[in-house]
Formats: sequence, C-alpha cells, structure tokens
Amino acid sequence: MTQSLKGVRVAILASDGFEESELSVPRAELDAAGIETHIIAPEHGHITAWAETEWGEKYHVDKTLDEVSADDYAALMLPGGVINPDTLRQNEKAQAFVRGFFKAGKPVGAICHAPWILINAGVVDGRRMTSIPSISKDLINAGAEWEDSEVVCDNALVTSRKPSDLDAFCSKLIEEIDEGRHSKQHA
Repeated sequence: MTQSLKGVRVAILASDGFEESELSVPRAELDAAGIETHIIAPEHGHITAWAETEWGEKYHVDKTLDEVSADDYAALMLPGGVINPDTLRQNEKAQAFVRGFFKAGKPVGAICHAPWILINAGVVDGRRMTSIPSISKDLINAGAEWEDSEVVCDNALVTSRKPSDLDAFCSKLIEEIDEGRHSKQHA
C-alpha cells in the first residue's frame, strides 16, 4: 500500500437478500486494512442475509440512502445474491448513489449478481467486467465486455463472479481504494 487506509470510508450498499459471504468477507478485509465501512440501505434497522440456501444473519444498517451521497465515501462495494441486487436495481435513489461514485472517478466493487445494479444505473457500457455467468448476457446486452475470470478490473471498477473469488476480489478492491480516484473511471 502506498498510503495509510486508516480512516478511509467505504459504503457497502445492500438490502435484504444479499449473499452473506459477499458482504461479510469484504467488510472484514476492508476493516482489517483500516478502512471504515458503513452498510447503506434504503431503510433504517437491519437487513437480512441470504446464506447460500437459507436466510442468514441480520446486519445493522449504518445509514440510509436518504442520509448519504457518494461525496461521503472513497469507494463503493456491492455484494450480490439474487434478491438484493434485483431490489436495488429498481430503486432510483440506489442508482443515483451508484452513479455518483462513477462520476467522481471513485473505485467500485461488485460481485456475483451485483452488476445488475450497475446495468440499471447506466454505467456498464464499454466496460470490461465479470459476474456470475447467469447474468453475462444482461451485461453484454448493456454494452459491457464480459469475461469469465475470478476478478476483472477496468479503471477502478472491480468485478468478480462468486464467493470462491472473494480473496482476489478483496485484494484488488483494496488495491484500487489505495490508489484513490481514477480519471478513466466514468459513468
């Protein structure tokens, strides 16, 4: 790392039905690097994880979409699952929040089905990405160049396919956060 990450703040945007490991593992890695993480959701209270085949733990919501903007954070992390990104991609406040990171050239990480949110936010056209294979056609149809790789980084946009890719995803996301803003990151 070229700079201390202590005190850097990263937003984790999620709602009920996020894949538990895709939030808990990156959050633990970011926290271990000295990064302050906040779970952002549409409403106050708690959100409930999906743990592979059943409902998982409840996670405290630190702030709502009404209380934050991309200006408040150095980067954004989007966990997958099926329910979570399907809900958030239909939420205009979530889409606007996501677009704010791209407009500011800030790092964004998305895993599994989370690129659905990016598609609806209108930020994938011309980007090199990966995801869970079942949404590859959605990304291609939205103008992304999709590849089946454990992690893909395109100018501060970090994407991965599934929980078994989390080590590579976390490592690359932390590297991009350490590098800071990217002039080629775009909306």
